[in-house]
Amino acid sequence: MKAGIDFITVSDSKAPVSFSDWISGARLRTLPLAFSPVILGTSSAYWRDAADLLLVGLAVLVAVAIQIGVNFANDYSDGIRGTDDYRVGPARLTGSGRVEPRLVKRAAILSFAVSGVAGLALVVLSQSWWLFVIGGFALFAAWTYTGGTSPYGYRGLGELVVFVFFGLVATVGTAYVQVGVVPWESWLTGSALGFFASAVLLENNLRDIDQDKAASKNTLSVRIGPVASRVLITVMLIAPYLILAGLSFVFVFASVVFITLVLTAVIVVIVWRANTPKNLIVALQLTTLNSLLFAIGLGLAIVF
Repeated sequence: MKAGIDFITVSDSKAPVSFSDWISGARLRTLPLAFSPVILGTSSAYWRDAADLLLVGLAVLVAVAIQIGVNFANDYSDGIRGTDDYRVGPARLTGSGRVEPRLVKRAAILSFAVSGVAGLALVVLSQSWWLFVIGGFALFAAWTYTGGTSPYGYRGLGELVVFVFFGLVATVGTAYVQVGVVPWESWLTGSALGFFASAVLLENNLRDIDQDKAASKNTLSVRIGPVASRVLITVMLIAPYLILAGLSFVFVFASVVFITLVLTAVIVVIVWRANTPKNLIVALQLTTLNSLLFAIGLGLAIVF
């Protein structure tokens, strides 16, 4: 009980942080990026009559826990580095000074621990022992995005790593543990989701470009500038539909998913016309939603 009380103590001991503050810190609005790969990986398994609800549940737990862990780890690392002193987006737990850094770090570690335990169970049940190595790399990448002595997020590599782990690895891995082999289409569906996830991160970094410059956080957006960032975001948002076009030759109903292009067009317009950070917050929220809609639609097309 004492540990639970300690977990929500603020740094200045003036006022307790509410449960809703911790929920906000977990950034649950990013969870569609965790669910989407599991949906498409499971769709591939279902298409081959290999879907396993227990394995699916564990895959969801791994994905959700690691996503929340990344969010807390980013909150902690940027907070102690002083990067969030320049923040224009929603206030963070550490950067705002309301919560002791060690407690936010503890939240990240607990989230990673949950992901690790669920991942271990997934590996044992599926007998996919080589996934130990992949899981280890995933946890390492989750922490070193903004943590450690040389965070890759401060060197413009965040979007690439997000593409690999939140797109390819998550989708292919979900399919593999159920099917026992890597379905060919999971490489394509995983790539499509990787583009969406990378676009979300780049939109976020475009929003913070001036503040990140001031904090010497050399994100990809800082490195290439605002115009090139907008061009790249547009390319990332179009790329999933090029993949979808190819998949439509195999999965008849996949072409129906092109309807989500309407929302994509809205996002692109917002990105190009945005003149305030708030506009870009709307864009990244819509991109996250669109990723989930895309995954659900394509998943249904693969199943049926």
